[in-house]
Amino acid sequence: MSSPSVEEESNLDTDKDGATEELESKRLLPPQFTPSTNDDGEEEVAFESREKILIVDIDSPESVDVVDFVPPFSWKKLWLFTGPGFLMSIAFLDPGNLEGDLQAGAFAGYSLLWLLMWATIMGLLIQMLSARIGVATGRHLAELCREEYPNWARLVLWFMAELALIGADIQEVIGSAIAIQILSNGKLPLWAGVLITASDCFIFLFMENYGVRKLEAVFSVLIATMALSFAWMFGDTKPSGKELLLGILVPRLGSKTIRQAVGVVGCVIMPHNVFLHSALVQSRKVDPGRRGRVQEALNYYLLESSAALLVSFMINMFVTTVFAKGFYGAKLANNIGLVNAGQYLQDKYGGGIFPILYIWGIGLLAAGQSSTITGTYAGQFIMGGFLNLRLKKWLRALITRSFAIVPTIVVAIIFNTSEASLDVLNEWLNVLQSIQIPFALIPLLTLVSKEQVMGVFRIGPLLERLAWTIAALVIVINGYLMMDFFVSEVKGLLFGFLVCTGTAAYIAFILYLISREGAFPSTWFSIELTKR
Repeated sequence: MSSPSVEEESNLDTDKDGATEELESKRLLPPQFTPSTNDDGEEEVAFESREKILIVDIDSPESVDVVDFVPPFSWKKLWLFTGPGFLMSIAFLDPGNLEGDLQAGAFAGYSLLWLLMWATIMGLLIQMLSARIGVATGRHLAELCREEYPNWARLVLWFMAELALIGADIQEVIGSAIAIQILSNGKLPLWAGVLITASDCFIFLFMENYGVRKLEAVFSVLIATMALSFAWMFGDTKPSGKELLLGILVPRLGSKTIRQAVGVVGCVIMPHNVFLHSALVQSRKVDPGRRGRVQEALNYYLLESSAALLVSFMINMFVTTVFAKGFYGAKLANNIGLVNAGQYLQDKYGGGIFPILYIWGIGLLAAGQSSTITGTYAGQFIMGGFLNLRLKKWLRALITRSFAIVPTIVVAIIFNTSEASLDVLNEWLNVLQSIQIPFALIPLLTLVSKEQVMGVFRIGPLLERLAWTIAALVIVINGYLMMDFFVSEVKGLLFGFLVCTGTAAYIAFILYLISREGAFPSTWFSIELTKR
């Protein structure tokens, strides 16, 4: 038998190298799940392949097949990846957050701006973990939870996520309805504004037919509207620049401002937003089987999410400082809410070139409309992921919308004539969402730390400990808010018994999620044992 030629040996070596690289890729990358299909044979995924945005490749030919190759930075690619982070950032700007901002400013002045900044940074870390799990696995968090947990736990997690979404949606729709009432000079009642806002479901479906980029462009316009409106208010009221800088750079927290501080932190991490971001990042075509391309996507998503949350921080800061300048130390400070904030601003600062009441109304309407549409988007992913429903997108969106709109109309009719009742309702809704936070954070941190799920992209020990510390801090802060609220609001033996029973079941389920398969970072315990 003749010996192989030099060319044949070269080909054999190339084949061996390719096989070795392929095996190494399979060993280090997470296993790829096979998506379920609907009755028409179409994949049940967050975005169908034809809907995804193609990332233009400008790499050299020799780098195309290299698994580890991370292409160099490109402004064009950054632009193509820009979008999901801005949709995610809208949850930081919804009417509930704006109410927390104005109350923090009116009651605590400039002193909590540092906390707003650090809470936004903590929110960025959590959201980037959500994006990481979506890009690295090719599946979003709700789908992964369906695979990870037994049926009973999966259904509880889904129920909690839906409750959080409904609570957030009620706040957002009511915020939009208040804005419509302001802009119509009070001619349209709250319930009419709710019905008008409900139509955004159909607007959303209409926009979605024109592609993801068109939808992202609409949200960019809404965010720009908020930024312009609240920046205009900032310019009209002229808050103190010195006090603003001191508020951001010097941490201050008094005993009388703890409740407002808790509200600032509690509003930043929204349970439905954690699920949403892991799905939004899949609107770009990224091959999870190539480590370099996954890392490239994560780099670009970090840049665009940071830019988006910087914009959201600026908008929240504008609102806080406007109300700090106008109402801090005034008798009205304790009574300001979304319903009367615009009128208080009008009474304080008057008309100007354009009445500040309407500027506030325009910004509030943009916040409410954008957040209700993203809520509809999140509802689709949550329901489809947890339940593996094989429904058309329009039908799933309609069902999701109905879950929130029906209770919102009831709320609007009941609370239409009472500002104080609306404020109490808002506190209840904040508590409702606070209760749900562990059921988004714990599964996220559990899954993003597992090599079986994430492969080489599982987070390291240091980031894992930092993430669990932030999660524990947020859970404790929201636990304080819940306890403070229940102590003041829960009256009666029977109601108290029901609350205690529910609290026991709630804590037991959290402990189950933490203890399951060593979810809590074991490195802490190993470090402690080493010290001993």
